[in-house]
Amino acid sequence: MVTKYTKENANDVVSNLEYNSERKPLIIPEYGRHIHKLVDQAIATDNREDRNKLAKYIISVMGTMNPHLRDVPDFQHKLWDQIFIMSDFKLDVDSPYPIPSKEVLKMKPDPLNYPQNFPKYRFYGNNITYMIDVANKWDEGEMKSALVKVIANHMKKCYLSWNKDTVTDAVIFEHLYELSEGKLNLTGSTEELSNTHDLIRTNKRVSNKMQTNNNSGKPKIMTQKNGPKKPFIKNNNNPK
Repeated sequence: MVTKYTKENANDVVSNLEYNSERKPLIIPEYGRHIHKLVDQAIATDNREDRNKLAKYIISVMGTMNPHLRDVPDFQHKLWDQIFIMSDFKLDVDSPYPIPSKEVLKMKPDPLNYPQNFPKYRFYGNNITYMIDVANKWDEGEMKSALVKVIANHMKKCYLSWNKDTVTDAVIFEHLYELSEGKLNLTGSTEELSNTHDLIRTNKRVSNKMQTNNNSGKPKIMTQKNGPKKPFIKNNNNPK
């Protein structure tokens, strides 16, 4: 016997609709409303065996939603952690992994102590300061003299990266003497540092190489400069 269709009351249909403003917020929005409803259904299930089966089913559905992560290490572990998070840690099931706690999830890392250095010559950078500190600890000898000269050349290179004009070795020696608190003194040295033009050329080469690497991943745009110019062909079918 065919059941007779009864027309539903429009007011009853509207009253049963769910509005997003009345729904509770999604804990992990990436999984959508249906997965969260399944998790709520698993929480409300009284039988533990049925609850475990439903949890495993939800885990399998969550895995199919992220097929690109199947090869990621501990992928299943992450899914189980996420299902407990979506349940607000109310889901009581047998998990193959340690169950996370709300306290651990809300723990915040300690703030990083950023170096608060305000050097007088910022264009040299902090690495120069570290190198000078190392050179001050070395004993006098050929190794220390070579290191001091390397530091001076690097300072000159950094100076020319900041100021494109030429700089004399005497200025670099004075800065080195000041940064080392008078422990590294090359002001009376007869040795010359690297040529200014060579250092500028090196800086340009490094800058151009970095710019080339940054532009290598960008698609090439065809223009009249790098592509053939198409000849203009008049369409004789158009009415005059």
